[in-house]
Amino acid sequence: MVQAARSGKQNIAEGAAAAASSAEMEIKLINVAKASLQELLLDYEDFLRVRNLALWDVNSEKAKTTRKVCSRHNDSSFYLDAIRHRSPETIANIAITIIHQTDVFLRKLIERLQQDFLHNGGIKEQMYRARINYRNRHES
Repeated sequence: MVQAARSGKQNIAEGAAAAASSAEMEIKLINVAKASLQELLLDYEDFLRVRNLALWDVNSEKAKTTRKVCSRHNDSSFYLDAIRHRSPETIANIAITIIHQTDVFLRKLIERLQQDFLHNGGIKEQMYRARINYRNRHES
């Protein structure tokens, strides 16, 4: 469980760092992050299943409330404080909610990165265009 969580986080960070030099690598690393978070999601679902704990239905009031709260908080200290007073079932369902929200965010990010790549090309294409534009301005 910990390895999947760490891998997801690391690949997001590495993807962001790669953005300066390779759109393709950025997209690949974000996709790896998504896969790691899907692995983590399965781990949390297994945690609930083997302990006979409830997996909240996506349309339940608990899930809706959790999504609203999670959409307003991105500071880990908020969650560290909140879980002190929650059951393992609730903690796992909160984690599942956060994973789903992160998955949606990453999917939208990948779609935007792909569109940007289609419109602007990669770094090599951008540098080539800049070099040609520079030559055209200075050779005239």
